[in-house]
Amino acid sequence: MAGIIFYGTREMQAIKEFYCEVIDCQVWLEQPDCIILQHDNFLIGFCQRGLVDDAGTITFFYDSPGNIDLIYKKLIDTAESRPAMNEKYGIYHFYAADPEGRRLEFQHFEHPVPPFISGEKLLKSRRSQRSFKSTEVSDDLIGNIIDNCRFAPSSHNNQPCYFKVIKDRNMLYRLAELRSSSTTPIAKAPISVAVISDPAQTKRPVEDGCIMAYHFLLAARLYGLGTCWIAAMDREDVKDLLGIPQSHYVATISPLGYPEDMEKAAPSRKPLSSYLP
Repeated sequence: MAGIIFYGTREMQAIKEFYCEVIDCQVWLEQPDCIILQHDNFLIGFCQRGLVDDAGTITFFYDSPGNIDLIYKKLIDTAESRPAMNEKYGIYHFYAADPEGRRLEFQHFEHPVPPFISGEKLLKSRRSQRSFKSTEVSDDLIGNIIDNCRFAPSSHNNQPCYFKVIKDRNMLYRLAELRSSSTTPIAKAPISVAVISDPAQTKRPVEDGCIMAYHFLLAARLYGLGTCWIAAMDREDVKDLLGIPQSHYVATISPLGYPEDMEKAAPSRKPLSSYLP
């Protein structure tokens, strides 16, 4: 289920330009006298009317305080004040106005929140994170992430995969030293998680393990956590450290934590045409 909030407007073109060019909304759907805009998972509609609806506050929230500062620079002329911390609600925010006087709020939650990002942003904003905050990742949150991973596809739906959550600092340091700089991120997060498949339960342990591992990376991003795919960890010494059978396949051991920079810029990508030769 989803929803849309509609407002009456007298200046459709000005409103469209403001929300698309200044706030980076996208046109989700255009109709004869209405337009629906999308900002991540937020849909907001404007319909050409003789009355301007301006009651209440339209709030946009972002992953990082840096994004609040950036939007403030765009709206400094209509901002009520500089961005500031609101200790009562644990948010960093400021207020401004759109061209028809609607009150807008832009905020960042300083504490973890439930999932909110759209599917498109989830797919486009996952990054390999190698620096993490010391903030603890709760067992409940780990459980929520892995609960989502239960729906990953597997050969004949045999569901052969499982997870090993690693919290012991000595073990994390030992794992981090195995492949020089390639494995150092393992010890930079509060915990790391191994994704493992049992070949006794599937004829495709590598494929099933890798699919599950990527589900894990996406599910972690959904909950605001960072990960990093650490390859080539299907090794005897790793399995000895983790206490798992040598016959099992280790798809990856990923660090897991709140990243220092959730809004890392995307590395360059080949154009769409190169994927459709």
